[in-house]
This record gives sequence, structure tokens and C-alpha cells, in this order.
Amino acid sequence: MASSIIDFLLTRKSPPISELAEPGPSESEIEQMIRAASRVPDHGRLEPWRFILYRGEARQRVGEGLAALAEAREGPLNEARRAQELTRFSRAPLVVGVVSVPRSNPKIPQWEMFVSGGMAAMNLIHAASALGYGANVITNWYSDTPQGRALLGLAPDERVVGFVHIGSHPGGAPDRRRPEPSAIMSDYAGPWENG
Repeated sequence: MASSIIDFLLTRKSPPISELAEPGPSESEIEQMIRAASRVPDHGRLEPWRFILYRGEARQRVGEGLAALAEAREGPLNEARRAQELTRFSRAPLVVGVVSVPRSNPKIPQWEMFVSGGMAAMNLIHAASALGYGANVITNWYSDTPQGRALLGLAPDERVVGFVHIGSHPGGAPDRRRPEPSAIMSDYAGPWENG
């Protein structure tokens, strides 16, 4: 079993969001994915994340809101640009917003809570892939604006970890060059010295 898990991890890819199609996951599969997503390191058991499901008609409403918000920021949008915003959340059958929820704790820094949210997003992607779905995560411009976060259902103090797009995919997602382990690891050699 360990070998098959390693093989799974070493071959995971992110298919293009535009290729994710119906059918999306069932209610029981979504519950399984969220259970898996929440099984991450969480110092202090703070649960510093939550998940927002964007599905059905809500995806189109979000797109309309994003198009209006983009137009308010950029001025009149041409057809292609408007279509881009209208379809941001409707390309895949399910989009799961992974949201960082800050908790007040004197011992645990906010950055550590945010990292836990990143782990939750990765577990969600692994769970979706293990169930046979394609999954891809993005953030985009609306994650960095208070108006965008509010439109997407986040409280003022919450931040977007990522939007995980999930749907059926025939496979054959393009791969990209991956780094050689020797290029990204080293043995500890003492404190950092400037220069």
C-alpha cells in the first residue's frame, strides 16, 4: 500500500480548470473530501480554516458579481474580459473555497494558522484526485481585495487560501518540469551568513 500512495503522490497533476466537467462529486464524496481536508496539522486544535462550496446557480451569481466588481475597478470590460469574469466559478461543477480563519491565541502565530489552511487545501486536492476527479487550485485578483472577499462570502478578517476547482477529467493532464531533489535540499550548514 505504501508504494501505491507514493506512486499516487509522485504522479499527481493539476488538469486545466477549463477541462473539468460534469459530473461533479456527490454529497457523500464532498463530505469525504472535507473530512480528509481537515485532517492536517493544526497546532492548538484551533481549526483555523473553513470551506465554502460554490455549486449550482451560485457559481453564475458569483461570476456576475465578479464581472461587476472588475468593471468598477477597470472601467468598461470588452466581451472577452467580461466572459472571463462571468465564468470564473462556473468552469468546474464544484469550487471549494478554502478560507483561513484567524483565531486569537497567544502561542500560535497567524502565519502558522494560514499554513495549516494551505495543508487543508492540498489534502482536499489529494482527496478529490483519490476519488477519481480532477482538481486545480487558484486564488486570483479577487482574493486580494476586501470587496472580492466579501462577495465570495468571507468575513473581513478572513483570507483566501485558495479556490479548489473539482470536476470529472478524462486524464492526461499536462505535466510540467519538476525540480530534482538535489537542487532543492541541503544539509544544515550553520546560521545564515550575509555575503
